Amino acid sequence: MSFRSEGLKGFWLYMWHLHRQAKNMMKLNFSAKDQLMLADSDSERKELAQKVHCEIDENEIVPGGDRSPKEGMDVSHDYGPRQRIGLFLGPLLFIIFLVMPTPEGMSVDAQRVLASTAWIATWWITEAIPIPVTSLLPIVLFPLTGAMAVGETTAPYANPNVFLFMGGFMIAVCMEKWNLHCRIALAIINFIGTSPNRLILGFMAATGFLSMWISNTATTMMMLPIGLAVILQVATLVQEQGIEGIDVRKGKFNFGTCLMLCIGYSASIGGVATLIGTPPNIIFAGAAEEMFGVTIGFAQWMAYGMPISIIFMVLAWLYMTRVAYPTKLKEIPGGREVIRKEQAELGIISREEKMVGAVFLFVALAWISRSFVLENYFPMINDALIAILGAIITFLIPVNLKKGEFLNDWHTAVKVPWGILLLFGGGLAIAAGFTNSGLAEWIGMQLSVLEGAQMIWIVLAVVALVIYLTEITSNTATTSMMMPIMAAMAAAMAIHPFALMITAATAASYAFMLPVATPPNAVIFGSGYITIPQMVKAGSWLNILGIAVITLFAYFWLPVIFAF
Repeated sequence: MSFRSEGLKGFWLYMWHLHRQAKNMMKLNFSAKDQLMLADSDSERKELAQKVHCEIDENEIVPGGDRSPKEGMDVSHDYGPRQRIGLFLGPLLFIIFLVMPTPEGMSVDAQRVLASTAWIATWWITEAIPIPVTSLLPIVLFPLTGAMAVGETTAPYANPNVFLFMGGFMIAVCMEKWNLHCRIALAIINFIGTSPNRLILGFMAATGFLSMWISNTATTMMMLPIGLAVILQVATLVQEQGIEGIDVRKGKFNFGTCLMLCIGYSASIGGVATLIGTPPNIIFAGAAEEMFGVTIGFAQWMAYGMPISIIFMVLAWLYMTRVAYPTKLKEIPGGREVIRKEQAELGIISREEKMVGAVFLFVALAWISRSFVLENYFPMINDALIAILGAIITFLIPVNLKKGEFLNDWHTAVKVPWGILLLFGGGLAIAAGFTNSGLAEWIGMQLSVLEGAQMIWIVLAVVALVIYLTEITSNTATTSMMMPIMAAMAAAMAIHPFALMITAATAASYAFMLPVATPPNAVIFGSGYITIPQMVKAGSWLNILGIAVITLFAYFWLPVIFAF
């Protein structure tokens, strides 16, 4: 995005744009118009508008996918009581914590970090100013209070995991540019089958696989119109064939409700499988490196995340199709035809798709094999280097050399969620402040009453706390705030910090009850096909199932993977 306004006003509008981009990645609702603005073509926008019963406002749709503020475009945003209260509450808490008597055992620097964190956390939660701007506050508050030097504070913003996420997303938006992700999804669905339950499993497998590599939000947005097309086709054929006992009205059609919910849920479930699959994973990896000097490898995380994703995906599918929303349909009339029609519209796989697929495969294999193959030849290599190398390669492969066209371009790459990168940096700066000032150690001392408590019950409590907290707050901001607290709690209990940090990061992605809990939930709710009671009905039991699965994995599998 480029500045279209001048001076402070232009900068402020740009930061609110990054704020909305970060929110879309983290928690808040995607309206139908948001979906239309993210569509790839005018025809797709109009088709999606018809499906979600939403009018197209041509003044809001920017041709060519450029979502920067245009002249005359309404860039206003809601600024309600929550934001106004937070705007003053943040600095007030900062002053209170700063001037109050220093608690026993706490250093002055730790008190300054605590005061600064109270301000930052308040503005994160209330969104008093754009989230990316709030994420820059440590650079101002830590040095001015004397808690940390500028160099120490800014270093976490260049953490290798920030560049891992950046490079991964540059490759992901390149895949989206050439529609490779859509081709992969349709192939998976067609392969698994088109009977009702198998079709739902196919959508879940396709969505889960793509969310391992590209944004959960983008994956859900891409799968949504395909899912709606299948639902409408099936509903039409059920009516035409006069199949009795099946109500195909919106909200009554179990197959449609189940499919929509499963698309959103599987994006969150699949994102846990890889280090770049969802922001909380990267936040944990960055905190582990910042606080303990431990590098979390891509393959190492997959050894933990992949099994939990696969097992929970299967359990979620069984629960959704057998218990929550079982369907009386035995076969999908015309289901395979819809998928094949979508595949036919994509045409023969293009040279560009093959090239970006080759780059993606190269990067994925390099990530997986780095620790036991590549490091033998390149000792300094890490996952961030591989991601950035892959991203650069996409800019070097020519599509039409005479016209100067390459596989990737900056107009495409600029769609990377830069606001999220700033939030990563802010969270890691806070983690560094907790460690360097001794605040983490002090919190651990206050939690010493937990010493001797059964680990499994503490883990269960942490997972439940984070899941239900994430239902109403940003999962990314929540994870950023929880990492240093979890590390301190683990120290107080004399257990490995990863036992609590990883479970908290995983739990932040497994909230299924409300639209605001995760971006995929918001996307499917924004389609207009799902109601909040339907989401609560299915999600409340999935939350309980998630608590059980994550707790068991933390207790039995985590120690095996991370050797503690």
